[in-house]
Amino acid sequence: MVAAAGPWAPAVWRVCNLLMAAFFALAAFVQVVYMIPAGLTLLVGLNPPVTGNFVWKSISTIHILFCIVWALGLGSNILLHAKQSILHEEEGRNPVAGRVPLTIAIVISLFPLISWAYIYINKEMRSSWPTHCKTVI
Repeated sequence: MVAAAGPWAPAVWRVCNLLMAAFFALAAFVQVVYMIPAGLTLLVGLNPPVTGNFVWKSISTIHILFCIVWALGLGSNILLHAKQSILHEEEGRNPVAGRVPLTIAIVISLFPLISWAYIYINKEMRSSWPTHCKTVI
């Protein structure tokens, strides 16, 4: 069994959320869509129990739904209107040199999913979770 977190853990959690809120706020200057994650992470940084609030959960779920729908729309648009391979749609990329960044992007994208699957399957790790985390998918 994993040892319980020290008294510094809540402070580290808040600082991480505040840093992510700052990152999303800076990203919101470039793309407005990052304002919602900035607000959600700022609320979690200021008051971590807010994640149990119905309004916070609803806004988070709706934002994720819109992001998924938007990504599927962009993907289908590329597939329908691509003149060549999808990987050639970005102009100015060398296909041979582009494999390394593509591999890195795929690994970074799949890491959260693989981590979640590992933690979800590992019953010893799940036994140390707080009760509000045990009710999640």
